[in-house]
Parts: sequence; structure tokens; C-alpha cells
Amino acid sequence: MEQRLHDLEVKASYLEDTVDQLDSIIIRQQAQIELLIREVTHLKQQTPDAGVARNLRDDLPPHY
Repeated sequence: MEQRLHDLEVKASYLEDTVDQLDSIIIRQQAQIELLIREVTHLKQQTPDAGVARNLRDDLPPHY
């Protein structure tokens, strides 16, 4: 019984470490996502026709 309790404590300790590592990864990824959102927003603002749907036929070469 004592060995089982010890094993469970060891597993709980490993799980706690894993959760802490995953938490730090999630925090880092959220920061990256927010940066990418800001960059995309900035790029959309730089584009003169941002948000305007384009007709792909307008991009056809003249020989068509």
C-alpha cells in the first residue's frame, strides 16, 4: 500500500511538471498569435483595396 501511494505521488509530480510546461507553451503561443494578428491587421491597413473582393478575371493576362 505504501509503495502504491509513493508511485501515485511520483506520477502526480510528473503530471504537475508536464502541466506547467504545457502552460508555458500555451502562453508563448498566445503571444505569437497576438503578434501575428497585429501584423496581419497592419498589412491589411497598408493594402489599398483591403476588404474589397477582387474579380480573378481582372488578373488574366491580355492574351486571354
